[in-house]
Amino acid sequence: MGKYINPFTDWGFKRLFGQEFSKPLLISFLNDLLVDELHVKDLTFRDKELLPPTKDQRGIICDVYCETDTGDRFIVEMQNRWQPNFLDRSICYACRSILDQVDKGRAEREDAYKFLPVYTICFMNYMPHTDEVSKFRTDIVLADKDTKAQVSNKLRFIYLALPLFEKKAEECVTDFEKWIYVLKHMEALSRMPFTAQKEIFKQLEDYADSHRLTKKEWEAYENSLWVVRDNMACMAAAEREAREKGHAEGHAEGRAEGRAEEKKAIAKQFLAMGLTVEQVAQGSGLSIEDVKGLQ
Repeated sequence: MGKYINPFTDWGFKRLFGQEFSKPLLISFLNDLLVDELHVKDLTFRDKELLPPTKDQRGIICDVYCETDTGDRFIVEMQNRWQPNFLDRSICYACRSILDQVDKGRAEREDAYKFLPVYTICFMNYMPHTDEVSKFRTDIVLADKDTKAQVSNKLRFIYLALPLFEKKAEECVTDFEKWIYVLKHMEALSRMPFTAQKEIFKQLEDYADSHRLTKKEWEAYENSLWVVRDNMACMAAAEREAREKGHAEGHAEGRAEGRAEEKKAIAKQFLAMGLTVEQVAQGSGLSIEDVKGLQ
């Protein structure tokens, strides 16, 4: 076991970003993530935590109300998942968070469909497919297709594909980059970097230190760690099976194309010998239409 916990196990993620005692960590992370956009002054964990319906612990959602220094309020959902159709699922959860705010019993009232903006922040701790995202950070807003101007702030998605973040510690300039470097490499670190540059990383070091866990906490973390490893192994096996199937189908398709070209070559030779179309078709195995196409 490493010195620090894996932050992308369900238990580790909840400890660092989903507990009242670790609330300063989440506030600091959000402010560094949304720097120059807004500044979170305080946050409150929602009473009802949205957890996946299954018990395989393939992800967890930290659901919080945030208040900025200007008095604006919004909801943040931080998702940490390993499963197919990740983007579609994140959209479904965000829409559910919006629907939970709508007072369906007062649909005729002007304020019935007023709701707080929902920011969905997704950690993708696996190599994403090209049809998901193609860079480390992908920001999605509701915008006009032609002008690119944002038309509403009610939905915001930020996808963070950690395998695509390749900066070394000395290359991290912004506080957000430092956060990502620490989270990505935390389980393999022997000491916490950036503690002299940013005070919050000292607090992160305390909460992430595996040697400070109680026996009960250690057992919960270890169980969560095994679940993550099992899920990653299943994903790797599924991807390997898909690749092997693709190779097999490619080989079969190649063989079929080779046989078709061979038949065409034979048919051309028969035509050059002066045989009729019907004779060429019978001798080469091609259809009469295909033979006519070669004339």
